[in-house]
Amino acid sequence: MPAPSGFAYRQRGDGSVVITHHGRAAATLRGTRAARFLAETEAEAGDPQEVMARWTGNYRRGNERTARDHPRNRR
Repeated sequence: MPAPSGFAYRQRGDGSVVITHHGRAAATLRGTRAARFLAETEAEAGDPQEVMARWTGNYRRGNERTARDHPRNRR
């Protein structure tokens, strides 16, 4: 499975965080969730792209085509 890419985040003046994916807003985090996200991205030794993908829920699992072509899902 390829690594997630195309994510970016921006912290606003009011403390909220906007996570974008390929330039489109994917999630807006406010309050304690924004603080937890920022702490996790700063402490994360790995790829911050994976952290942002996990927080937005916007990541591929690699089985979309398989599920679409399954006989149960064909109509």
